[in-house]
Amino acid sequence: MIKKFKIKKNDTVEVIAGKDKGKRGSVTRIVIAKDRVIVSGVNIVKKAMKKRSQQDAGGIAEIEAPLHISNVAMVCKKCGPTRIGYKLDGGKKTRVCRKCGEAL
Repeated sequence: MIKKFKIKKNDTVEVIAGKDKGKRGSVTRIVIAKDRVIVSGVNIVKKAMKKRSQQDAGGIAEIEAPLHISNVAMVCKKCGPTRIGYKLDGGKKTRVCRKCGEAL
């Protein structure tokens, strides 16, 4: 079975749980197999990187770690973090804000 998420790449999301609660960023990648998203500038962790080539220094790098998709909420321009609904208009399915009904 193929999983379907309401959050897509390049969406603006807000973290609603965890150490970075309240931070906003755009989704850079979705890891479907593990139900996780990578958000730019959020959940930054230090990782020991191996030296790969003569030019690459290696050492300790700061990377964005994946967050579980349930810990982020889509951001509506009017109302802020919200859940996502769908509306059919003329056979086309669009994502809408559950609070104000505006297209996302």
